[in-house]
Amino acid sequence: MKKYPIGIQNFEKLRKEGYAYVDKTSLIYNLVDSGNYYFLSRPRRFGKSLLISTLEAYFEGKKDLFDGLAITGLEKEWQCYPVFHLDLNTQKYDTADSLTELLEESVVGWESEYGRNAAEVGLERRFAGVIRRAHEKTGVRAVILVDEYDKPLLQTIGNDSLQELYRKILKAFYGSLKSEDAHIRFAMLTGVTKFGKVSVFSDLNNLMDISMDERYADICGISESELLRDFDEDIRRLGEANGQSYEEACGQLKENYDGYHFNPWTPYGIYNPFSVLNAFAKGRYGSYWFETGTPTYLVELLKRHKYDLYKMAHEKTTSKILDSIDPASTNPIPVIYQSGYLTIKNYIPEPKIFELGFPNREVEEGFMDFLLPYYTPVQETESGFAIWEFISDVKNGNIDGFMERLRSFLSDCPYEMARDIELHYQNVLFIVFRLVGLYTQVEYRTSQGRIDLVLQTSDYVYVMEFKLDGTAEEAMKQIEEKQYALPFAADSRTVLCIGVNFSSATRNIERWIVE
Repeated sequence: MKKYPIGIQNFEKLRKEGYAYVDKTSLIYNLVDSGNYYFLSRPRRFGKSLLISTLEAYFEGKKDLFDGLAITGLEKEWQCYPVFHLDLNTQKYDTADSLTELLEESVVGWESEYGRNAAEVGLERRFAGVIRRAHEKTGVRAVILVDEYDKPLLQTIGNDSLQELYRKILKAFYGSLKSEDAHIRFAMLTGVTKFGKVSVFSDLNNLMDISMDERYADICGISESELLRDFDEDIRRLGEANGQSYEEACGQLKENYDGYHFNPWTPYGIYNPFSVLNAFAKGRYGSYWFETGTPTYLVELLKRHKYDLYKMAHEKTTSKILDSIDPASTNPIPVIYQSGYLTIKNYIPEPKIFELGFPNREVEEGFMDFLLPYYTPVQETESGFAIWEFISDVKNGNIDGFMERLRSFLSDCPYEMARDIELHYQNVLFIVFRLVGLYTQVEYRTSQGRIDLVLQTSDYVYVMEFKLDGTAEEAMKQIEEKQYALPFAADSRTVLCIGVNFSSATRNIERWIVE
């Protein structure tokens, strides 16, 4: 029985204990052979830690671990280097001392091996000194590997004082990579995000950012060719366990877990490795990646900046915005994109615009379901049930039933949203109908000022128009005058036109009429 490396981030353990491994070693060899300093941004649980661990084993000359892998036909020397591996993923960063304590522990460990100079004061000078002494002691230059470099900054989004403190500490510490260039053979930093402008990277301009480099698009994650090559039997077993053909299992894996595009030029998407491996191990499709980390800080960003959620799934932006996070910015999109909840869907060469969207069903459904309790009175434990009841009413043609449920989603509008009541309506409707659209067909006809939509099931077509502080009759008149229902005139399904009016006074649906 195949062993799946779920939660296994140590390359040596993975290889010695016989876990499945998708061979990325030819890419790793090219990376090392063609440069010295790198930065890679990828979402959480995408294999960044395993990549760092693989590089560590490679630079420590552990040739036996790579038997049968592509790199054995490429590497001839297998030189052993002094490796400085810093993992920032192991600490909770909530006090001024949290970061310095972890860095101190790491530096003390390295000094015990390569010596300490009492004249070196401060973590950054001690780090630079130990890199120098490692080179002098071994005769070969050092390798620096930093895993989750941005964890302290991500954990303190919203805490400006800690953000500033951590940024200063990291900027000085990582500055050693530039000052000690003569003593460094290779360095790589990985993380979820890239903090720009007043950044930890502002002095570290010798790092090559390969986050959007098409040569390394699949250095983390699983491509479709790798999936079919390495997991052919696993796909068959998964299909059999779920009453599917091989083709149907491939299709559902693609719908649920594929679709990550880290640059606009690579023609294929990347599968989320954590979710795919969990699906194979458990024999069931689930929201494995989403359930391992709740994006509370993203929701707080969206609400703080009164963000129009409709824009999020239809966002257009530039590489300059996507590429880095400015802590002072009011734009939540870079954080959401770099965290893996949005991905590149299209690229317009002139004027170099990126179009974003949800990568796959797992992310879209998980994110919308997570947002629901933050924008409506629905409790987190009841959100799935509430949406399913709504969908059941839609599928059964129970208009009064689903309109009453929609009214309940809109009740208890936050007082602070009273001045932005229309945005609140739009955000709630977007979340609800995006979730409904996973089980039916929903087409948004407009995005400016209101959400008007067509909702289709196997038996019904709902043509809906919403008004704010107008009348349900005015909404119905617009449906008729603009002939929104005309495309369904010859449809065998029942076509229902619904005019809805919202009242800013009651902060809810005031009335609806149906034809």
